[in-house]
Amino acid sequence: MLIAAITNASLVSVPCYPTDPEPCWYAVYTCANHEKRIAAQFDERSIENFLPLYETVRRWKDRRMRIALPLFPGYIFVRHSLRKRLDILQVPGVVRLVGFNNVAAPLSIEDIETLRNGLKRAYNAEPHPYLTIGRRVRVVHGPFDGLEGILLRRRGRLRVVLSIHLIMRSVAVDVDVADVQVLR
Repeated sequence: MLIAAITNASLVSVPCYPTDPEPCWYAVYTCANHEKRIAAQFDERSIENFLPLYETVRRWKDRRMRIALPLFPGYIFVRHSLRKRLDILQVPGVVRLVGFNNVAAPLSIEDIETLRNGLKRAYNAEPHPYLTIGRRVRVVHGPFDGLEGILLRRRGRLRVVLSIHLIMRSVAVDVDVADVQVLR
């Protein structure tokens, strides 16, 4: 389930099921550094996808460049019917759909939409090592309202690490101290 640390829900409570007539969101595991090419292939094949990116500056001997990199390296999120999973798996560079016991696990529609909307508002987000311990907080204001994560301090600013347990990845976003509430 996407961002189980954020929603504090279990896999059983995911509102989207593979038997639903509506397409569900799934995490797709990809070959290393092929995420953008695969997202372009999905677009050509009219498969709805979401590849969250962040901007960073890379330095070489002769220049500095601002580049966009995947927020969750090796993963793309797709919204598709599980019955048509072959359309996804036939795209060059796709390794598999993420799931359990060879069955793709659907992600929460609300979590994907919240992540999309939060990243659109130009919050400073960057990949972060996957965490499981620390002070748990709930975001009470802003685009990530209602999400739960782990609070950190970095360079005098507060950040909340939002974890996606299904793919064991995390993302850190900047927050204001007034926008979080400590969980017990």
